[in-house]
Amino acid sequence: MAEQQPHLARELNAFDATLIVMGGIVGTGIFVNPSVVAQRAHTTPLILAAWFIGGVIALFGGFVFAELAARRPQVGGLYEYMRDAFHPVVAFGYGWTALLISQSGGMALAAITFALYFNPLAAWHIPAIVSAVGVLAIFSAINCFGVKEGGITQNLFMILKLAVIVALIVAGFIVSPPRAPAAPLAPGIGLGIFAMLGSALIPVLYAYDGWQTASFMSGELKDPKRTLSYGLVLGVLGCIVLYLAVTIVCLRVLGPGALAASSAPANDIMHLAGPAWERIIALGVGLSSLGFLSNQVLTSPRIYYAMAEDGDFFRSLAWLHPKTSAPVVAIAVQGAVAIAITLIATAFEALRASYQSILDGVTAIDFTFFALAAAAVFVFRGRDRTDQGVAIEVPGHPFTTATFGLVCAGIVIYSAIAFPADTLPCIAILLTGAPIFWLWRKISGGRARA
Repeated sequence: MAEQQPHLARELNAFDATLIVMGGIVGTGIFVNPSVVAQRAHTTPLILAAWFIGGVIALFGGFVFAELAARRPQVGGLYEYMRDAFHPVVAFGYGWTALLISQSGGMALAAITFALYFNPLAAWHIPAIVSAVGVLAIFSAINCFGVKEGGITQNLFMILKLAVIVALIVAGFIVSPPRAPAAPLAPGIGLGIFAMLGSALIPVLYAYDGWQTASFMSGELKDPKRTLSYGLVLGVLGCIVLYLAVTIVCLRVLGPGALAASSAPANDIMHLAGPAWERIIALGVGLSSLGFLSNQVLTSPRIYYAMAEDGDFFRSLAWLHPKTSAPVVAIAVQGAVAIAITLIATAFEALRASYQSILDGVTAIDFTFFALAAAAVFVFRGRDRTDQGVAIEVPGHPFTTATFGLVCAGIVIYSAIAFPADTLPCIAILLTGAPIFWLWRKISGGRARA
């Protein structure tokens, strides 16, 4: 009798899915991006409108991925949607850029941010790079023990992040605003208002990016058609509430002018509340970085597992530990690439300066596939014979789905025009995926799974 092969363990429930969604969205951006939005939107109504509109767009995205998850609940998430809706070469392009840019780059930035904030707070007299590489290695090791252990770690850090954000909101409502706030910025006039609002939406959508990571865990969720679908919607709604609340307290305490002039609005608010509150927010930024890192280490290796299962990547990446049922090789490879990116960033002595440029490239790649995800909804609705059993559908389809897809495509175009040095190299890496895919097919002799 043949020995039964290990398979991914379905250990995660709807609560886990919701926290994974929120963990993929909530990083350090909410502590910094309100000032960038204020610089571009200028007035309180426009600032709030940018965050609200961005939240609505993110909710559209949540519904898009919720329907895709209900229709295609296999492991791999967006990778599977691209393969089934279009062609395996499109799916390979997603996994290729996830490994070399978006997921690994996000992990590296999270580790660097943690080290830069936490080392001074803990008074550690070691180089920041040591802490950054250390947390990458530690979280990769934790996830090798199994999805349950990785999920518990991710949930713990997400709850801690929520506690710190709630502390910021509370502090923003109890402190007294300065008596002489900075002069408000000049409002836009006529069509300039729409240009300001459009510009402000870029950092807002940066902050909301990340809801898609939970879809990678479909193979380890109990009843993924429902748990993932509802987790996506609830997670995005929770982040909208948090982000609007943080924006409101920033405007209450600092006002649009001072908020635009601040490089760290959360620190400025906590400074007014007292030294103890300042330490809380410094710790909170570090925890948010760790929480995001934990989310990425938990979710991303499932992409490469799915690629290997298809026979379109190294077969060893589909190997599961017989006891933990974790894709340990995929986890190790993801961690190694993230560490390599971290070391390269350090070699060029640009830990802080490179953050925004890497983020621009990551966002351009992410939103390229978000636009394709919207198109996949149209493909599956036209192809599937029945909608029976689909737990959640995109409300307002086709208008909301098309709007989300067009906005995502617009973000990519804007990034390529506004930040070509950051964006175009990443798009070039995406384009290299096609010849590498066909070369792999030629060498390997085709897919392992039809």
